[in-house]
Amino acid sequence: MVINLDKAHLTAQRQAKSDGREGKTCDTCKDSSCSAKNQQKDESPEEYKDRCKLQVVMCRIRHKIVVLSGKGGVGKSTVAVNLATALMLSGQRVGLLDVDIHGPSVPTMLGLEHETLKGGPDGLFPVELDNMKIMSLGFLLQNPDDAVIWRGPMKMGVIKQFLTDVQWGDLDYLIVDVPPGTGDEPLSICQLIQPLDGAVVVTTPQKVASVDVRKSISFCRRLDVPVLGVVENMSGFVCPKCGEVTQILPEGGGKKIAMDMQVPYLGAIPMDPAIAQSGDAGRAFISHYTASPTSKIMQDILDQITGLNKAN
Repeated sequence: MVINLDKAHLTAQRQAKSDGREGKTCDTCKDSSCSAKNQQKDESPEEYKDRCKLQVVMCRIRHKIVVLSGKGGVGKSTVAVNLATALMLSGQRVGLLDVDIHGPSVPTMLGLEHETLKGGPDGLFPVELDNMKIMSLGFLLQNPDDAVIWRGPMKMGVIKQFLTDVQWGDLDYLIVDVPPGTGDEPLSICQLIQPLDGAVVVTTPQKVASVDVRKSISFCRRLDVPVLGVVENMSGFVCPKCGEVTQILPEGGGKKIAMDMQVPYLGAIPMDPAIAQSGDAGRAFISHYTASPTSKIMQDILDQITGLNKAN
């Protein structure tokens, strides 16, 4: 399926200004190790052309991280939005790609529900929030209540367009919010974005959720995607009055799975009412509650993911 772009001609064009990548194409690139340097066996000329087009975009993005979960409702989008926001606040050039085709929540969590996309001769311009570029299918729905009823090939085509036909420009990080499970969307992203820096797997503490973390980790290993670590979300309830943490759900499920699967355990984010309030209000929690204990916990986890502590 091809997304119809707004045909309004915009004069503003995005120019590559860093890392010596301005005007870089596969024809001019001298990186012999690039996966798009040579046509693969059994690859048609058209497929090779499409892969080169994708690689030109990916070459301008330094780091690519996907946020996964084995089950829905564990706070994966919360982690993705706050990770992207934390990077932006640290001075990084950030892109946030929401490929949850059937339930795009990033526009709501950032207060962008009423934003619409504009396009030019070279493709779509992502919505910009400060120094962050955001793309989501939610920006293309005429009515937020509309259901997206698509099969796998249609979803694959749209995800590919989000990567190749969106004017991402030069980015330090692209954070990809992937729908739960190990189906079409996660598979498409992990196959199209090469190389990936890694995946962050989000879970909640109880067994019924954390057991699916094993599947997500196995999925990453099958596709040679490094697992950056496991985040245990909703780990205890923070009282909004006294700050005491009460364990409502069984604790430690994420940590145990991480140890069993021999991947890093990044930490536990408590169930703080302010996180839900921030998402509903369209504000990233980490930028509006910087002094709260939960925000400091979240920042420590995000720093581990990106290595910001070492960089500083």
